[in-house]
Amino acid sequence: MSRLKELRKYVNEEINKMEDKDKRTSAIAHLYGVSLAATMIAKKRGLDPEIASMAAMMHDLHAYKTGSYDDHAHKGAELAGQILDRLQLTDDSETEMICSAIYHHDDKLVTDSPMDEVLKDADVIHHCMNDLSKAIKEKEQARYDKLCEEFGM
Repeated sequence: MSRLKELRKYVNEEINKMEDKDKRTSAIAHLYGVSLAATMIAKKRGLDPEIASMAAMMHDLHAYKTGSYDDHAHKGAELAGQILDRLQLTDDSETEMICSAIYHHDDKLVTDSPMDEVLKDADVIHHCMNDLSKAIKEKEQARYDKLCEEFGM
């Protein structure tokens, strides 16, 4: 089994513990949607698409497990490190890259490392394109506009 498939199996098991069916469905749609977007963005930018996808699969897992978005990016990075350590899917530098991307993914107005930016951008793509009837958040507008330009949309 590939590393990504093994991680997805673990994440699916965690998400399936959520009692609220609608929240569970939203969590699955968001994590898989951001994962796909991260894969595409990383590939276009010459970064590791598997690492990007793995970061995306865990980026909001802490919030879904606890029901709280309070400091979810920082707490999520810690959780991701524990998961990757337990599953032994990545080496130290890959774990650091994944955890950094998760740690910084909520800082949409700040520019961080290239992999951090992939996760931020993938998150924005999903937020903005998952429901086209919703207005784009002010903190995501500039990033969304740059992504549209980058992808010729």
